[in-house]
Amino acid sequence: MRWLFALLFCAGPALAEGEQAGAFDYYVLSLSWSPTWCALEGDARGSEQCDPARDLGWVLHGLWPQYEEGWPSFCRTTARDPSRGETAAMADIMGTSGLAWYQWKKHGRCSGLDAEEYFEAARKAYDLVNRPEILRRIDDPIRLPASVIEDAFLEANPDWHADMLTITCKSGRIQEARLCLTEDLEPRTCGADVVRDCRSDNALFDPIR
Repeated sequence: MRWLFALLFCAGPALAEGEQAGAFDYYVLSLSWSPTWCALEGDARGSEQCDPARDLGWVLHGLWPQYEEGWPSFCRTTARDPSRGETAAMADIMGTSGLAWYQWKKHGRCSGLDAEEYFEAARKAYDLVNRPEILRRIDDPIRLPASVIEDAFLEANPDWHADMLTITCKSGRIQEARLCLTEDLEPRTCGADVVRDCRSDNALFDPIR
């Protein structure tokens, strides 16, 4: 039984920590539906991201260097860490400066860029996405197939195809939209371990606060 356990254990995505910065194959741009994060975590934390005055919908969770299978994290780099001003400047699209700092530590260092360049790339990638306006018009919580969210993104971004994008769910709710990008921030087909769409036909989608 030991060999079977070892085989199953090794069959998962390759995840390591402390790799050399700059060695990766592509990016995953992760957009989080803010009302979901607030309902599951943010409200309990009293996060400023969840203030209705912020009017946040799809926020930038992160720009993640990715291997064709697996991903690097907490990489070794000589690049300087961002200043408080630099992380605070990302709060408009990331919700909080704290998220910006954590994303730099875990993922940004792996890009091989310095903090300024990484945040510039993350903002550029975020701005290149046409986020479906129709989803901002929903006034009440609704249940829908996760595929409806994917279809809305594909309609708003006609140059994409389905294998470039995945929709994730968490606790029965629409969680994130993840787009795969080249190092030059052009949409590309995702690796097999990223294309794992939520299959729910009845996922909860909360409106913007």
